[in-house]
Amino acid sequence: MEEKKRKQIKKSGRKPKIDPAVHRYSFNLNAEDNARFLALFDQSEMKVIAHFITACIFQKTVKTVKIDMDAIEYHEKLTRFFSQFRSIGTNYNQIVKILYRNFSEKKAGTYLFRLEKETIELVQVTKEVIRLTQEFEEKYLKKE
Repeated sequence: MEEKKRKQIKKSGRKPKIDPAVHRYSFNLNAEDNARFLALFDQSEMKVIAHFITACIFQKTVKTVKIDMDAIEYHEKLTRFFSQFRSIGTNYNQIVKILYRNFSEKKAGTYLFRLEKETIELVQVTKEVIRLTQEFEEKYLKKE
C-alpha cells in the first residue's frame, strides 16, 4: 500500500542545479565609483548585475553596443533614395517603349536625346551621393 502512495506523489517545483552558486561576496562603492559602475553596466546591456560583475572579474568579453541614430536615419534616407532610383529605371524603360510605339523615329530620337541629358544629370547626382556616403562612413562609422 505504501508503494502505491510513493508512486502517486508528484515532485513539483524547480529542479535543483548541478553546481549551485552559494558563495556570496559584498563590496562597497562610493558615489563616483558607483556612477561609473552603473554606466558600464548600462553600456553592456546585460540584464543581470551579477553576470556583469563575474564577466568583469574573470575578464570575459563584455559587449557594449552603441546605436548611432544619425547613421540609422542616413541609412533610411539612402534606402528611400535608391528605391526611387530603381523606380526611375523602371519608368525609363516604359518611356522608351512608349516613345517608339507612339511616335515616329525622328521624334522619338529627339525625346530620347532629352531623356539622355537628364540621365547624365542623374548619373552625376548618383556619383555625388556615393562620394558623400563614403565620406560619411569614413568620418562617422569608424570601426573600433
